[in-house]
Amino acid sequence: MRRTSAAFFSTAFFFLAPGFVAGLVPFWINGWRWSAPVWEPQPVRRWAQAIGAAMIALGLIALVECFARFVHKGHGTPAPPMPTDTLVVSGLYRYVRNPMYLGVFAMSAGQGLLFGNAGTLVYAACVWVVFTVFVQVYEEPTLRRTYGTEYFLYCTHVRRWWPRLRPWLG
Repeated sequence: MRRTSAAFFSTAFFFLAPGFVAGLVPFWINGWRWSAPVWEPQPVRRWAQAIGAAMIALGLIALVECFARFVHKGHGTPAPPMPTDTLVVSGLYRYVRNPMYLGVFAMSAGQGLLFGNAGTLVYAACVWVVFTVFVQVYEEPTLRRTYGTEYFLYCTHVRRWWPRLRPWLG
């Protein structure tokens, strides 16, 4: 796939998938408004809001970095119908196998913390369950079939959800 096509389709997919899951649905749930204080006392609420804001920012940074990496290193998109030509194992993928899913989860849960909305936190937990099932049932078997030994080696060194402290240099 040419880079211009990959960039166009990746941008569209960015707004379609993560934009929907981590943006639109949480907005439907909480209206991006602060709820009545769920976290008490006040210092706990401020810490929850600060952690939530940091999670949103870090999740967005991770998503943008990964989407760009798929275009420039993989010559494809994160969208399953338009995969990369090569297995992407650089950048954040040197630390954890699923940084995009972690980014979307962080953004969703971060909104629950920031806005003090329990419904958004429940939604984030549901997102986590769906991601876990999708990765184990569809994505990993597909990557094993597509990239074979290369993916197997990657999986033996980089964990699915818990980041490494030092990057894998394989």
